[in-house]
Amino acid sequence: MTHAPRVPMPGRLVRTPRLTLVPPGKENLPDLIRLKGDPRVFELMLHGVRSPERTREELEDDIEFWEVRGYGTWCVFETETGEFLGIAGLMERPDGRGVAMRFALWPECRGKGYAREAARAGLEFGHRAGLARIIAVAWEENHASRQVLGDIGMAECDAFDHKGRRMILFESLRRG
Repeated sequence: MTHAPRVPMPGRLVRTPRLTLVPPGKENLPDLIRLKGDPRVFELMLHGVRSPERTREELEDDIEFWEVRGYGTWCVFETETGEFLGIAGLMERPDGRGVAMRFALWPECRGKGYAREAARAGLEFGHRAGLARIIAVAWEENHASRQVLGDIGMAECDAFDHKGRRMILFESLRRG
């Protein structure tokens, strides 16, 4: 079990009632390799299961994204235990649709509200950081992810086909 580092870059660390969201660092690579290499977690994610080398490249990209944009994907830890639960946060979609909310947690986390809590925190952070529109994409058959996105206030706004699957596009517009 890997524990969350103390306090990186103030303002980028996010705490919820049960979770601590930390921008990723090189120390998170072993956890990320396990998470992104597990088909139970990453099979339905954009580009699917990752190799260790691809995960290393994505970690470097995520670190740089935070430096350039001031937001990105966090590593999600249970605050009380320090246990690594997965990832959640914001990324630029490669298809040009916009900045997207994403989350991927261990299957053992399902049914505990962790994905909802982490996704809501990421969405609120993104709007506070100045993003007027944040999207999310979920496979039509992924009812759990669609439920989470609806529960955090994202609305279905479009749909498209990707590799033979119907994808539902959600959006959240910053108020005021």
